[in-house]
Amino acid sequence: MLQVTADRFGRRSSSIGCRSIVGRRTSMYINQTQHDRDPFKLILEINSEVALFRDLLIHVGQSRDCPELREKIRKLRRSCVEACKHTAALILPQIRTAIAEGILTDNPHLVLLFYLAQLFLRELIKSHRLVQVIPMDMSGYYENRAGPSNLGNVISQILLCKQITPDFNQEELCSITKDSQEIARILQELQEFMPQQESYLERTIALTTEINGPWPAKRRRGSLYKNMGLLCCVSRPNYL
Repeated sequence: MLQVTADRFGRRSSSIGCRSIVGRRTSMYINQTQHDRDPFKLILEINSEVALFRDLLIHVGQSRDCPELREKIRKLRRSCVEACKHTAALILPQIRTAIAEGILTDNPHLVLLFYLAQLFLRELIKSHRLVQVIPMDMSGYYENRAGPSNLGNVISQILLCKQITPDFNQEELCSITKDSQEIARILQELQEFMPQQESYLERTIALTTEINGPWPAKRRRGSLYKNMGLLCCVSRPNYL
């Protein structure tokens, strides 16, 4: 009798443990899915990645420059490109649907993504030039890496009976060019739905003349732009 009770208790505890693990994994998946569909959180992530990408480029050609830094820059660049593509794919269908229904509203997420993509494109052009001017020997870095990452090269060496060493700098230049074209395409799509300057100026004049109240115009202008410092890429960098 005691053995049967112990077996039942063991099965019950194991089932409870399995349910708790499944519950935690499900909640983590739901949180990740919600994060992937929240434009504001995605834009904050892009802003952080662009800022970090810009900071890492400063060390190219300096004492901290090394193969590990170049690989970190490459991975960060690819992550930022994918984040821009994902966010644009999330925002643009909503705007197209709203315009098709006759709803003309300014989307702040689109504006922020547009300017962040512009900044990122400038940094991509800078990184392309840096790789051209200051190439890095990555042969030792990839030889010491563990894992089946060079399986394709090994097969090619067996078939061609000769040593194949990948040209990291040339591959990086081609990859940066492709990413720059992708970001330029996203900017072109976003530009179509950006607020027109004339309507923005008319709205600004109406706000300053009608709702200015007792506050001076200069003070109101500062209050409108005080939150822009949250985006570190929009604020003036410290090293300039």
